[in-house]
Amino acid sequence: MKHGKKYNAAAGLLEVGKFYDVDEAMDLSVKTGTAKFDETVEIHVRLGVDSRHADQQVRGAVVLPNGTGKTVRTLVIAKGDAAKAAEAAGSDFVGAEDAIERIQKENWLDFDVIITTPDMMGMVGRLGKILGPKGLMPTPKAGTVTPDVAKAVNDAKAGKIEYRLDKANIIHCPIGKVSFGADKLKENFETLMDAIVKAKPAATKGQYVKSCVVATTMGPGIKLNVARFA
Repeated sequence: MKHGKKYNAAAGLLEVGKFYDVDEAMDLSVKTGTAKFDETVEIHVRLGVDSRHADQQVRGAVVLPNGTGKTVRTLVIAKGDAAKAAEAAGSDFVGAEDAIERIQKENWLDFDVIITTPDMMGMVGRLGKILGPKGLMPTPKAGTVTPDVAKAVNDAKAGKIEYRLDKANIIHCPIGKVSFGADKLKENFETLMDAIVKAKPAATKGQYVKSCVVATTMGPGIKLNVARFA
């Protein structure tokens, strides 16, 4: 694959085959994020588990201390007092059957997070084929199926992210923007990694954290030394 001058210049800052500690990696991620827009910084964590087994799933959610740098649009599907609480908390959209119907008929997906109350999950479950592939299906584990919709809205707006394994046993998550600077990126990284380590399944054998790479939207991957997380 042929890369542009900026990518090659950024890649030139890295030592071939070197695994960096967190401080160096975050500093390099800022230096390699040279695009004209504020690039997102993501981490890609390969785990020593098998996601095909239910007892080796790794999934959860965590609020990043410095947020993600992204404006999060929330949809709350609820009725009565819960709907009023969602509106008071500043949810971008609040609805019930009308919102479900709009998603079904119009394929309306102009939101980033769906939050719902447990009593509405029977209806929301019908949207699985639409929301599932987009990673938008609310779940109790992610805190998006809850009676306290106001807290869920506030958490989502504050920078709550969901982490989960893909089919290759890798977790892909944003930890902020290049403009955050190395210190804030490091704080977010440590918070996310702590959550992933705590979510280690009991059935896991051998090394848990196999590898971790941090990269900006347009930049090269920076390999981290994962010895302390393994």
